[in-house]
Amino acid sequence: MKVGVTVLNFGKGTGPESLLARARIAESMGFHSAFISDHVAITPDVRARYPEPFYDTFATLAWLAGQTERITLGTTVCVLPYRHPVEMARLTANIDQFSRGRFVFGVGVGGNKLEFAVLGVPAERRGAISNEYLEVIHALWTQEEVTYHGRFVTLDEVSGVHPYKSEGRANPPVWVGGRSDAAMRRTVRFDAAWHPNRMTPGWLRDTGLPRLREIAGEFGAKMPPLCPRIQVEITEMPIEGDDRIFGVGTLEQIHEDFLLLDQLGAEHVLLDWYVHGDPETVPTDEDAWRQLSLLADQVLDLKNERVR
Repeated sequence: MKVGVTVLNFGKGTGPESLLARARIAESMGFHSAFISDHVAITPDVRARYPEPFYDTFATLAWLAGQTERITLGTTVCVLPYRHPVEMARLTANIDQFSRGRFVFGVGVGGNKLEFAVLGVPAERRGAISNEYLEVIHALWTQEEVTYHGRFVTLDEVSGVHPYKSEGRANPPVWVGGRSDAAMRRTVRFDAAWHPNRMTPGWLRDTGLPRLREIAGEFGAKMPPLCPRIQVEITEMPIEGDDRIFGVGTLEQIHEDFLLLDQLGAEHVLLDWYVHGDPETVPTDEDAWRQLSLLADQVLDLKNERVR
């Protein structure tokens, strides 16, 4: 089981040097990946959760791709309806080339209504738009020339743009965020990994994964890989109750969380050390890396990709 971290591309103290330092620290500590978030218009509903300055997702990833050597870089998650799929296919393929195949395309449909309004995208159609955009992006990644006539996209003889090619890997992995049936169906339909966030251990074990398996059966498809994102908050006292989410609690509780994720077949777990919804909870870099170092030393065996 691989383990990565989110690298904040927003908030007080964020800039080119701090972004680079965060990615390099994650790489030096042995984490397998560094993922960043995505927004375009920093409207009041976005600003409440992602305080400025906010560094562009793909410009930042291109910067980090040239400054790191081993660590996987990805989006958690790119809001698909915000950008035309031709532009998106080129951005992602170029970053995959710059990083020599170290890019993961995490995607979601978004939910910030004010941001959708600024960008002129109908929020109520974001699911259908996302599905069509994924179809177009995949076609552009894999074909020399693409003609496509859909509900939202019309292309005639547009040249494809190809990601980095290596043995056993044709295109960047796609991770689909969300816990809804629609997100699970999108995961299965596009042969992606499932990337749920902020769930309880009981829900994932007893509801989420069984439902995903059921949907995969409806499609006649294999069970998608599990690549969840969990919040990290180490507490001195145990957190009681069935509503405790993954990654929040004592080191012992978090250790049990990782054992369960391993048992459930998680392939890659992303650690998020920022409590979304409360900008005041953004820790200093020193505090964040101290927590992650504690996890790496006492819970995770990053080199061997297993729980201690």
